[in-house]
Amino acid sequence: MWRPTSFKLVLTGFALAAVFATGILPAHGSALTSTSATVSLAELPRPGAQTYELIRQGGPFAHEKDGVVFGNRERLLPVQKRGYYREYTVATPGSRARGVRRIVCGGQVRMPDACYYTDDHYASFRRIVP
Repeated sequence: MWRPTSFKLVLTGFALAAVFATGILPAHGSALTSTSATVSLAELPRPGAQTYELIRQGGPFAHEKDGVVFGNRERLLPVQKRGYYREYTVATPGSRARGVRRIVCGGQVRMPDACYYTDDHYASFRRIVP
């Protein structure tokens, strides 16, 4: 017997297949594979460069959430075990709270393997290069 619920499942399956086939969603890790996915330290906004230097010095940080584990749930950064990434606030002009800009670093706290900058609250990342 044909059920409306089954029809919805079939339509959902076709819709998801179409999204993946057209490449609307980035493939796993693809957000960081092009050369445009980098930003030099000199290109960061001044508060970003200051935050980067504080990370290398071990603080002190302005926000209590600075240095907390970043979960990488969207998997836009290379996949690592939980606890590998930590996030830090980059001051956003005009924002009373933490704003949308962050630096996320992976590896050791003062000597990270890699750091990434986002200015859109984790929707995209660019690897920071010296």
